[in-house]
Amino acid sequence: MKVMKARPKVDEIARLARVSKATVDRVLNNRPGVQEHTRAHVASIVASLADDQVEASDSGKIPLDFILPGGTNPFIADLVRHLERQAAMRSDVDVAIHRLNGIEPEEVAEKLGSLRRSCQGVGLIGLDSPAVREAVRQCIGAGISVLTLVSDISHVGRVSYVGIDNRAAGRLAGYLIGRFMPGSKGKIALIAGALAYRGHEEREMGFRHVLDERFPLLEIIAVREVRENADKAYTEVQMLLKEQPELVGVYCIGAGHEGIVRALKEAGREKSVVFIGHDLTDDTRQYLLSGVMDAVIDQNAGVEAREAIDRLVRSTRGETPVSAATIRIQSVFSENIPADA
Repeated sequence: MKVMKARPKVDEIARLARVSKATVDRVLNNRPGVQEHTRAHVASIVASLADDQVEASDSGKIPLDFILPGGTNPFIADLVRHLERQAAMRSDVDVAIHRLNGIEPEEVAEKLGSLRRSCQGVGLIGLDSPAVREAVRQCIGAGISVLTLVSDISHVGRVSYVGIDNRAAGRLAGYLIGRFMPGSKGKIALIAGALAYRGHEEREMGFRHVLDERFPLLEIIAVREVRENADKAYTEVQMLLKEQPELVGVYCIGAGHEGIVRALKEAGREKSVVFIGHDLTDDTRQYLLSGVMDAVIDQNAGVEAREAIDRLVRSTRGETPVSAATIRIQSVFSENIPADA
């Protein structure tokens, strides 16, 4: 059974009540200077927190929340499935998964500010933006362990990061695209989900460095952000294929594979343009088998789900510091697709 806090922290009460810590302090210590309706509101939050702690303690389960992007990204859907499976296999956690409508920082920050009051740990995929960083800091100040997943967030005091080395993954993509076209000269397009994801930015940096170092005849001529939207990816690649006859390669940093495949096929370029992307899913598996996709750089969503839950549990139990978990990356081609993919 988890150890509960003897009294809710001022930061936590202030976050949930959406008032200042000074106001909370006045209410807790029965000092003047607070309007009656505000005093009653803060008191109700304190009472609710106490009830939540009793309920959570009685259940013996640690409440963990995961905040993930919404949309149709197959990798995120796969990660959700593994999180649910890992949670079902454990008797010590109560996991709630929140899929957002999009990836906007304000929506992520709002969700972080409205988590259930009993929450003790949060796993988060979020943009590395001021709004998200501040919301994460407020959660941490309220005594909630925050773990970043898949893409890290800088300078927030999170307890751990679970995901791949994204810079190394970008370098691998650059190496593969160069080796597929030894000595060739041509233009390369980068299709990014959102470069405000620190992981996507790191992949771009790694990719650029390898091409500069080892394949100087390959020139990056376009970086397009598609906001993880396959239709936008289709439009961008369709336009690039018309404008850039020397386009010889596409590197998809995030989601949007379906749109890229559609554009390549419509232009009759699915065999002449080298296409490399991320994450082995049902879709990318078929793209590899058909030959329209040349390589997939995969990360194991099942391992990430297991490690994320395990590290959050250890943090809430006071087992600190909790180290980061760097997930192994794997190059997958049509000839070595894992049987369990």
